[in-house]
Amino acid sequence: MNVYVVGVGMTKFIKPGRDGNPDYPQMAAQATKRALRDANIPYSSVQVASIGYVYGDSTCGQRALYEVGMSGIPVYNVNNNCSTGSSALHMVTQLLKGGLYDCALALGFEKMEKGSLNMKFPDRTQPLDKIVLKTMEMGEQSTAPFAPQIFGNAGIEHMKKYGTKPEHFALIAYKNHLHSTRNPYSQFRDKYTLQEIITSPKIHGPLTKLQCCPTSDGAAAAIVCTEKFVLQHNLQDQAVQILGITMTTDSEKTFTDQSLMNLAGYEMSKRAAQQVYQQTGVKPSQIGVCELHDCFSANELITYEALGLCEEGKAGDFIDKGYNTYGGRVVVNPSGGLISKGHPLGATGLAQCAELCWQLRGMAEERQVPGLQYALQHNIGLGGACIVALYKKYNTKSGRPRKDQTSNPDILEKLEQQQPKL
Repeated sequence: MNVYVVGVGMTKFIKPGRDGNPDYPQMAAQATKRALRDANIPYSSVQVASIGYVYGDSTCGQRALYEVGMSGIPVYNVNNNCSTGSSALHMVTQLLKGGLYDCALALGFEKMEKGSLNMKFPDRTQPLDKIVLKTMEMGEQSTAPFAPQIFGNAGIEHMKKYGTKPEHFALIAYKNHLHSTRNPYSQFRDKYTLQEIITSPKIHGPLTKLQCCPTSDGAAAAIVCTEKFVLQHNLQDQAVQILGITMTTDSEKTFTDQSLMNLAGYEMSKRAAQQVYQQTGVKPSQIGVCELHDCFSANELITYEALGLCEEGKAGDFIDKGYNTYGGRVVVNPSGGLISKGHPLGATGLAQCAELCWQLRGMAEERQVPGLQYALQHNIGLGGACIVALYKKYNTKSGRPRKDQTSNPDILEKLEQQQPKL
C-alpha cells in the first residue's frame, strides 16, 4: 500500500534554556497545527499518532496533544535517541501500510538543556556503554564529551584509511552554515569563512566547535496517509510519496569489525540505504537532494559513502569538486543540517521530512533545489537506530492546488496571531 505525506509543519529551532522559551506542549501544538493547516484537514481526521521525544517523562506525547484536541485516538510514545523523530515516522508508515488506519500523525519535539548531552540515569547500565568503551579502547581520547569523541574518532579513522584532510570536514561545516543563511527555521543563520571554522575552538580530532551541532528546543510534525485518503480529500497536488523507508539497528559488525566508523553508525547507515534502494529500484545517482544526519561534520562525510552518494574512500574528492551543494550532483542539507539548523533530538527526523517535502513541492523559497525528482532522508541515533527514507512527489497533476500554502514561519506566525483564541 502506498503511503504519502500530505502536510508538514515545524517550529523555529531555538537555543534552549532561555527565559520565555515555550514549553514542549506549546511547541508540539504549533508544529501539529501547522501540519494540519498544510494538509487542510481537521485534527478529527487523524486516527493514530506516534510521538517522539528523548528527554521527558512518560506520556508527554499525550500531554502535547491535549493542546490540539482530545479525540481519544491511540498515541504511541517513541524514544530512539537522535533518530526518534524519524522512528515515529517509520512507525506510522508501517501502521498505514498494514491497512490499520488511513491517516496518522507523526510528531517529534524536544525541550533540552544547555550544553553537551550527558547521561541521565547514573544508577543503571547506560545504553551506550559498549560503544563508549569500545571507542575509548580503539580511538584517541580527550576531555571532550562522549558524542564528539565517537564521531571525531570516526573521522580520524577515515583520514588514516583514505587520506582525508581536516579541511574536508571544515568544508562541510562551511557549506551547512552557508545553507542555513537561507533557512528562517535555523537556530544559527550566520555565515562563516572557512578559516573561522578551522580556527574555532578544537573539540576532538578534526572537529572544531563550528563543526558540531548545538542542542535546541523545537518541534516538527507530518500528516501521513494512504492513497485512499489522498484521493478522498483531493490532496494529490501536494502529496509526497514515501517510496521506501527502513530502520536498521546495530549488527555484530558494530563491535567485531574493529571500526571506529562502525561505532559511529557507518555500517548501520549503509545497510539501511541499501535496503531502501532495493525497495524502490532508485539509484543514488538519481537523488537530487538529501537531508542527512550531520550531528558532526565527520558524520556527514562518512555518510556520503554509506548512502552511496560517492564511492567508498572518495568523500574528500566529492567535497573538493562541490558535488554536495547547489550546482553539484546532490544538494546535501539545504536546510543547514543539524550543525546550523539545530538538533532538538525528537524533532530532527521530522524536520528533515518537512524540508524534503517542501523541496519536492517547490515550496523551499531561497533554498529551492531545481528539477527535483527524488529526495533522500538519513537520521541516526547511537545505541542504535538508523532510518533512511526516499521520497517522490505524487505523479499526477490532479487534485486541488491552494494559494494559501507557505513554508515561511514568519508568514505562518502572522496568520496564527490572527486566529481567534478560544
